[in-house]
Amino acid sequence: MKNWMSLQTEMGNFQHRATIISFALKMSFSAVILSALIMLIVLPPLSYLDLLPLSLAHSLSLGIVFAWIVGGAACGLLSLIAGFALHQLTVSRAEFEKLSRTDMLSGLLNRRAFTAALADADGDASLVIFDVDRFKAINDRFGHACGDAVIIAISAILTAAFNDGSVVARLGGEEFGVIVTGSPLSARLEQVEQVKAQIAQQPIIADGCSIAITISAGIADLETGRSKEAVYASADKALYLAKALGRNRVIHESEGLHHAWHSRLVESGLGVQGDAADHDEPQRAYGI
Repeated sequence: MKNWMSLQTEMGNFQHRATIISFALKMSFSAVILSALIMLIVLPPLSYLDLLPLSLAHSLSLGIVFAWIVGGAACGLLSLIAGFALHQLTVSRAEFEKLSRTDMLSGLLNRRAFTAALADADGDASLVIFDVDRFKAINDRFGHACGDAVIIAISAILTAAFNDGSVVARLGGEEFGVIVTGSPLSARLEQVEQVKAQIAQQPIIADGCSIAITISAGIADLETGRSKEAVYASADKALYLAKALGRNRVIHESEGLHHAWHSRLVESGLGVQGDAADHDEPQRAYGI
């Protein structure tokens, strides 16, 4: 890879045909100049030894003409052939690199590429892990073709919802990852909430069926000095809690278990005297 990058830097990017022509011309001129230098070195001694059939001036003139006609043309042709071969190799390599970083169904980055992007991300950003709620039930009820349609639709919504500075990927199955950039944190949280609401209000049409879906999300913040493994684990725990608390919700890592569960009780009109048996569910889900 290092040698390839060096070749591209020295000789140009062979993805463009104009570079191939420029490369061939350079090689042709180089061949002519080299031939001329060789003749300037070789012909004078031969002339001095009286081994030339013509005068030195005529020999040099004819040598330069033949250098252009034979050396320049031949070298230019060979350089064109080599250039187009390098063009095909460059295009194939670029396509392979793209395929190795892309999820084929959604067209988003795959987990490998997302992990690399996460390693480079830092400051004024949050990691969001989205998960389609009850996706298995969608596959069981409507079929895997409709399940694929849901994945494609979610991918399009996420791509359109987040700005160019953000990174969107499919991590596998029905799980997506987004590195949301920009400040303040409240703006990032609002953006994620808007995406969640949009998906809940927008049924997916596939094979004549209208499929209502919701998503849950866990969020953790990228901070200087904080390991990416810790950020990912924290976002994953927040997602797990969002699922346990009823799905179709966004949980930030800073939200404590008691606060999140209390919010659910208030929304349900149960107050603090809620069902004790249900209270155990999020505790078990959060590993308590």
